[in-house]
Amino acid sequence: MQVYQPPLRDMRFVLHELHGSDALKDMKGLEEVTPDLIDAVLEEAGKLVTEVLAPINQSADLEGCIYENGVVRTPKGFKEAYRTYVDGGWNGIACDPEWGGQGLPASVTKFIEEMMCSANLAFGLYPGLTHGAYVALSHHASQELKERFLPKMVSGEWTGTMCLTEPHCGTDLGLLRTKAEPQGDGSYAITGSKIFISAGEHDLTDNIIHLVLARLPDAPKGIKGISLFLVPKFLPKADGTPGMRNGAQCTGIEHKMGIHGSATCQMSFDGATGWLVGEPHKGMRAMFSMMNSERLSVGTQGLGVGEAAYQSAVAYAKERLQGRSLTGAKHPDKPADPIIVHPDVRRTLMTMRAYNEGCRALAGWVARNLDLMERSNDPEERQRAEDFTALMTPIVKALFTDLGFENASLGMQVYGGHGYVRDHGMEQYVRDARIAMIYEGTNGVQALDLVGRKLGAHAGRYLRSFFHPVLDFIDANLDDETIGPFMGPLGKAFGALQLATGFIAEKGIRDPEEAGAAATEYLRLFGLVALGYMWARMAKVAAEKRLEPGADTGFYDAKIATARFYFDRLLPDAAALWGSIKSGKSSLMALDEALF
Repeated sequence: MQVYQPPLRDMRFVLHELHGSDALKDMKGLEEVTPDLIDAVLEEAGKLVTEVLAPINQSADLEGCIYENGVVRTPKGFKEAYRTYVDGGWNGIACDPEWGGQGLPASVTKFIEEMMCSANLAFGLYPGLTHGAYVALSHHASQELKERFLPKMVSGEWTGTMCLTEPHCGTDLGLLRTKAEPQGDGSYAITGSKIFISAGEHDLTDNIIHLVLARLPDAPKGIKGISLFLVPKFLPKADGTPGMRNGAQCTGIEHKMGIHGSATCQMSFDGATGWLVGEPHKGMRAMFSMMNSERLSVGTQGLGVGEAAYQSAVAYAKERLQGRSLTGAKHPDKPADPIIVHPDVRRTLMTMRAYNEGCRALAGWVARNLDLMERSNDPEERQRAEDFTALMTPIVKALFTDLGFENASLGMQVYGGHGYVRDHGMEQYVRDARIAMIYEGTNGVQALDLVGRKLGAHAGRYLRSFFHPVLDFIDANLDDETIGPFMGPLGKAFGALQLATGFIAEKGIRDPEEAGAAATEYLRLFGLVALGYMWARMAKVAAEKRLEPGADTGFYDAKIATARFYFDRLLPDAAALWGSIKSGKSSLMALDEALF
């Protein structure tokens, strides 16, 4: 069976002790956000996911969505769960109060998102896509469109989608063919086909708001000729209720490897009425507001599945009896020891734990910068936060989803043959986690974004938002009795990252293929260093906190022990990645295409 309890203690550690939640109340609109309020919200979210969402995760995977004559039915229990979710106000928790939201900070809502992804990833995609559409509309839509659509989306009465991909083009959106014809009344007729549209059709709400990329008649070729349009499933009447059916139709759903409870739709737009969002031919600017939000959310999906897989694997390792400890029986009263006594099983579990907790800490750091970017009273601080968020978005998306899939696979390994069958639910985590490495831009595309756009942006300004605090931390803690020993490994890995950055900058200017050849390994190297920095900081906090009266010493000792494992067993991969990067492109590009 799948095992999951929200890791609230670790979330509180990251929020309050590592990143200092007290500072949130100094930001605009967060004056009443106290640690006590944060804890209460997280606890209630934990009840929601464990009591409502987790129990229908496996059953939804087995049942899947059903498509008949343009209608999609979600798995049993989803409609009731969605109603509980929206009735509790969770759909608008991160949205502006102007549109009916609760305005809580990303520092808090990202952890609610993680819980939902752990408990039921497929369900979480429906409100997740809605929030992404909300972000795009709130930043780029006209006031009229905002007033007409945002309150319904924030309340959860209506959901949202993003319609980008077409059968002949995926990442290369410059090739898209969907057309938008002006109608003379301010609206446009949208015609074209889209595929892989998550939540494109379902039975959870009575209207769906599609954000559709299309071309105007006078559009330039390529990506600079794309505009964004809002296309509802039903055209709203004057009183705001759904009216006439629009020309947007689901023509089928994909039969997927995983996330079976999420309806991935093929959509046909046949003269559908839509309205322009933002400026003509500037659709990608508007859509990227949604895409960047979704990329961070997809990273959270990787963390969420990785955490659920870890908890399930730990529960199994403590119960499964097989063999004896190499140093003698640990449970002589039993016919065999639980497999958690074996070094390789412990290596597997510690790897999963170290990656999950490291990613959660890094997610907390990025979320704090999202809050600073939107709410800080200091313009320079807002700029630094924006730089940092731009730099870390491809890293969070790719690293977290890579590690989420790896952790799900490791969890299956702990179960052995029992993990490969459906009964325990571990194989579902493997299947569900795999898509996160693909959608919202494959992880290879994220790596190219990092080396091609982010490294050189503004003469390296984005990099300074990360490099400077890491270097300052290393210098300040070289002589620290507790974490000083970690500074050597962290410094070496950080040095490798600096060398790799310089190598790519130098080689990439002369030959873009050199940067492309190094991109994936560079992103992984960057991510390992970022996790190392988080683990060093966590170990420092834990060492200080465990000395306080009444301290939760078991929790803090586990933090320090896991940090030691990370620096001993996982961060050394940085050296191998640097070795691979500096080998250049030659062996990678040498083989003639015909010989593949």
